[in-house]
Amino acid sequence: MSRRARLLGAAPFVFMALMAPGTVSAEQLKMGLLVPGSVSEEGWNRIGYNALKGVEEQLGASVSYVELQQNPASFEKAFHDYASQGYQVILGHGFEFQDAALSVAEDYPDTWFLISSSDIKEGKVIGLNTDTSQPFFLMGVTAAMMGKKAGLVGGMEIPPIQQAFDGFKNGVKHVNPDFPVSETYIGNFTDTTAAKESALSMIAQGADFVVPNASGATVGAYQGIAESGPGVLSFSIFSDFTEVAPENILGLYVADYAQGVVEVVRGIQEGNPPETNVVFGLKDEKVMSFTFREDGPAVVPDEVKAAVAEVAAEIAAGKIQTYSN
Repeated sequence: MSRRARLLGAAPFVFMALMAPGTVSAEQLKMGLLVPGSVSEEGWNRIGYNALKGVEEQLGASVSYVELQQNPASFEKAFHDYASQGYQVILGHGFEFQDAALSVAEDYPDTWFLISSSDIKEGKVIGLNTDTSQPFFLMGVTAAMMGKKAGLVGGMEIPPIQQAFDGFKNGVKHVNPDFPVSETYIGNFTDTTAAKESALSMIAQGADFVVPNASGATVGAYQGIAESGPGVLSFSIFSDFTEVAPENILGLYVADYAQGVVEVVRGIQEGNPPETNVVFGLKDEKVMSFTFREDGPAVVPDEVKAAVAEVAAEIAAGKIQTYSN
């Protein structure tokens, strides 16, 4: 069966348009977004939606998005449908969209395919990779200075999450090579119950610092952390989960991915597309921030803050490699 036939036979989906009704001129930028879940949930999918809205508001683009399940056939169909409708830029929000983009891109040489959490640069398929290993390295430093044992709860064992956890473990080693760290993956990004059970299991085995990274399932881990009391610490990842675990959250890692995407798309619009894959890091202050809480019961001592600030400056200057190549 041809690829085109496979695409047309894939699962149906619904475009969710954000633009006002009316005719879109041929010159107007059109951008589509593919997300692996619901944009109504705080976390990873909402970040992709905010990026799309940023392009709409700052660049005057006509935009729409589609919510998909973990189904490679539907990924290809969504890319195909957007490209065939004249969308100049399509953002696949997650590493899992990379293969589908590479498969479809050859049929649409005038379309740019941007892939979140990817290092790809092949033709007009461009990876936009926020180096999450850098803030996770800082979390590892904090854990090794404040805790006794750490636990990491991941969604699927894919490169972006592995890289983040690698950063955490390297941050721990930077302080104490003997500090114990356990790591587990629930095998998906939606099962909040599994994430919660994984967190509780790690805590039962002595982890007093637990960090989840499982997209929509992440909130389940925070619920388990909260139920374990103030003796277990964590960080908010991508969105602020302080309300879920107010006694446990030490700080917040946020990537203003929206602004990063806006600048990449602006370059495409102006005829200056990226020449390589794009990597946002701590050096990009408008895109990435790592902050400690200044209120509540979960407070980081001043000496730890100072140590982390020094490490962060070295990472931004390129003096510390946060993950293994």
